Amino acid sequence: MDIPHQRLVYFQVTVEAGSVRQAAARLDIAPSAVSRQLSLIEEALGAPLLERSRQGVVPTPVGDMLLDYCRRRAALDDAFSEELDAYQRLETGHLSLTVGEGFVGDLLDTPLRTFTEHYRGVRLDVNTGSTNAIIEAVVQDEAHIGLMYHERVHPQLRFWHSSRQPLMALMSPSHPLADTQGDLPLAWIADHPMALWRTGHGVRQLVDEGFRDAGLRPQLSMQTNSLSVLLHAARSDLTLTLLPAFAAARELEDGRLVARGVDCDRFRQAHAYIVTRVGRRMPRAGLQLLRHLERWMRAFNSRAHRLPPSA
Repeated sequence: MDIPHQRLVYFQVTVEAGSVRQAAARLDIAPSAVSRQLSLIEEALGAPLLERSRQGVVPTPVGDMLLDYCRRRAALDDAFSEELDAYQRLETGHLSLTVGEGFVGDLLDTPLRTFTEHYRGVRLDVNTGSTNAIIEAVVQDEAHIGLMYHERVHPQLRFWHSSRQPLMALMSPSHPLADTQGDLPLAWIADHPMALWRTGHGVRQLVDEGFRDAGLRPQLSMQTNSLSVLLHAARSDLTLTLLPAFAAARELEDGRLVARGVDCDRFRQAHAYIVTRVGRRMPRAGLQLLRHLERWMRAFNSRAHRLPPSA
């Protein structure tokens, strides 16, 4: 049924007013204009809509059906307006993030908790993945936002924000290199067993590039796809690992691990990135979350890469 909305308004007002003349007065138009619009509806439906009674005009059976339609349509319009208003106030919505595992602790400690407390109607889906998986999720619109470490150029990625987050040597306070002053030469690190991400991970790619540039090979004792395994291995005296400091913020703060800088330009220039797909229109809640992450995550704080005072 293709009847203009304003024409339906004339019909509903006429029924509620009880006469064409009263409806015209409410609408501030001529009675002939109201009659003309009613005739056009009857012509479109092929049935009369109104009949006269002692109380004025009343709807016919078809008129009753149309009146019910008008009221249900008005209720849907009101419901949509309320939903849209709630969405624009960031009270409802759905956002999906795909992030490197190293971001998870940083993400959940404060940023997402405070965001969800403030915007309780916004549902968040958080998934983890490798750098390639993050890029694919963002490019394929499976994720509104991606958090990744070590830049991977892609024509469909928009880099919203970045922060320098050097790759650090993380180890137990009792590790032989823990008390060394200044940045550690790669040659020293190469003499000690290391636990590293599996090949293909963004951090592992950066590690391999740094050692290759220096003409060295890391002494790999363990590789894994789990951040938890890397941190547990680093807390032992047997191995050290290479990660950005934000990935082990809790362990560094409570003293279970220490971080040492590494004398490697590639490691020093590494960055953390917030990415979205080029051309994707972000919902208002998504824009608010982007600003929230930039402000509250250690990974995007310009001071986050500084070593603890004990270093």
